[in-house]
Amino acid sequence: MQLIELADTGRTTTRLGFGCSSLMGAMGRRASLAILEAAYDAGIRHFDVAPMYGYGEAESCLGEFLRLHPNQVTVTTKYGIPPGKKSPLISAARRVAAPLIKILPSVKHRLARAANAATRPSEKATFTPQEAKASLERSLVALRTDHIDLWLLHEASAADFQDEALLSLLEQEVQRGTIGSFGIGSSVDKIPTLLAEHPAYCRTLQYEWSVLNANIDAAHAVPASSFRIHHRALTDNFRSLHRGLTANIDLCKRWSASTNIDLSNATDLARLMLKAALLMNPASILLFSSKNPHHINANAKLANDRTLEAPAAALYRLVQAERDQLFHRRTGAT
Repeated sequence: MQLIELADTGRTTTRLGFGCSSLMGAMGRRASLAILEAAYDAGIRHFDVAPMYGYGEAESCLGEFLRLHPNQVTVTTKYGIPPGKKSPLISAARRVAAPLIKILPSVKHRLARAANAATRPSEKATFTPQEAKASLERSLVALRTDHIDLWLLHEASAADFQDEALLSLLEQEVQRGTIGSFGIGSSVDKIPTLLAEHPAYCRTLQYEWSVLNANIDAAHAVPASSFRIHHRALTDNFRSLHRGLTANIDLCKRWSASTNIDLSNATDLARLMLKAALLMNPASILLFSSKNPHHINANAKLANDRTLEAPAAALYRLVQAERDQLFHRRTGAT
């Protein structure tokens, strides 16, 4: 798989990264470790986690995996959203739901929503150096390491940075070697203000990107010095685009002819969207998450499939040029 320099950490990693948000959710520890191994076997070498993922258990699960692959992968974790209080019902729900999930995949979505509601943190961090330091130390223990490649401020906004001592702490931890580099992982709408008001925190920017998004670099002048990581190339964006295309048969036929791909086919559309995210962001890492080893392996192979580059680029151009037509019928009906 194609390698890329990971920000200013001095390390290289794979362009396709694995998001660990689904670890320790409906899956238990053994199944979560098996999924991590599937990603590793597929050639993926970058893993993205956060203290809040997996009801507070994802970091420790990834830490167990890291012990089996010392110095062979790169890791991003975060500070800013603490894990919610774990409900004793979660473990029981996993045991009860596991057999049902195999038969009724929709059950996993309902279980995930219910569990997220039960464990949602009551408040976001205040982004003080004291809280940041404590969170970093907890992450190091959970991950069973003395070094984190990339540490991001999770869902931070420009208004969160009231204490410049936080920036000093981040720089000190880089000097100490505790972290390789730092940055911000937030929603795309917050990025322009963060860049304008607090550029020193923006060494790395992690935010969502799909074919439905315009190019934020051109619109908001993201500097070349800011490394980027993207996620949500599929998920809700895929479902929205697929619904829009299946609701507009003529448009779907025309776009399918232009890309030479049947865009009414959900699997083919998803593959093309993922390829477009890689193609349109050639200097970025793209994260995805899956509980299915076959999907993980397929995505890894897709990353190296050059035959999809032309149709993926065509899809992006079509979406950007005809977005209003794509969603006109649905918008008018609501």
